[in-house]
Amino acid sequence: MTPARFQAVTSQYPGLRIAVVGDFCLDRYLEIDPARSETSIETGLPVHNVVRVRAQPGGAGTVLNNLVALGIGTIEVVGFRGDDGEGYELQRGLEASPGVSTEHFLTTPLRRTFTYCKPLVVEPGKTPVELNRLDSKNWTPTPATIEARLAESLRAVAERVDAVIVLEQVDAAETGVVTRGFLEALRAVAEANPKLPILADSRRGLGAWPSVDFKMNAAELSALLGRAAVSAIEDVKRAAVELADRNGRPVFITLAERGIVAATPGEPAEHAPALPVRGPIDVVGAGDSVTANLAAALAAGGSIREAVELAVIASSIVVHQLGTTGVASVNDLSTLFDHINVP
Repeated sequence: MTPARFQAVTSQYPGLRIAVVGDFCLDRYLEIDPARSETSIETGLPVHNVVRVRAQPGGAGTVLNNLVALGIGTIEVVGFRGDDGEGYELQRGLEASPGVSTEHFLTTPLRRTFTYCKPLVVEPGKTPVELNRLDSKNWTPTPATIEARLAESLRAVAERVDAVIVLEQVDAAETGVVTRGFLEALRAVAEANPKLPILADSRRGLGAWPSVDFKMNAAELSALLGRAAVSAIEDVKRAAVELADRNGRPVFITLAERGIVAATPGEPAEHAPALPVRGPIDVVGAGDSVTANLAAALAAGGSIREAVELAVIASSIVVHQLGTTGVASVNDLSTLFDHINVP
């Protein structure tokens, strides 16, 4: 990517409208000061004293945070939260960000707010250490009434956006936004809008998903194609081309420290190598930064190659942000882009 193309693509971001659809959760961080440790009189167990509490949108909200950092003009939220305190915090976090519309973010007493509670031991001059997480999830199927409203919201936002991102964060099938009924609605939207970038990512795999733009890792690619693990870059490229040709849509394969492979139907695969590590890293949120930057670049008219190059730069920035789920702004991207392109 040339500096002129970098500017041409990223300058479009303030005028874009992107929908983020899926499992929004609350990331709540409890910062523990070990210097203030005590012993419980009642139980005799150590007491972790929390000196700071901070919360931010997580799950699909992490993708949204990255789009906000990029300066995307309008971000449509499609998902749900519970009618509970965590849901209030999540809604407040979403609405605090510029350009975010929660018109299609449902509040329902039939669901609880998906929450990751993350205790962090924080000591001056040291990398924060995360203790065992405390998660709050839904363990029952998403009610049909909620499913129907989410499908209706998807159809509504698809008519007015430049790209759609769909993220499935839950581990238990049918308990989040992405249900069998929702996938049927997504299929209809994709068929009706063949040129609309619709980028899908699921920790449960994309095997049952309709033909949209797939983003996954190499292990997920192998599982979807039903073959032994592919690891060599050339093997990944061939498998990605096969999947892209089968789906008729682009495919993006993340390879951690080896970068990203992208394939478009009928075209040779592209490989963008990862950037060198520049110190301690924390990989939390890196995949979501990739998703956000791919969608933003494609919505802005960038090529597949340009999209993956921007995504690689963004992920390099995010992995060097410790103790948080990081984001990368256009200014961050520009600074690192200029650094790696110095003659």
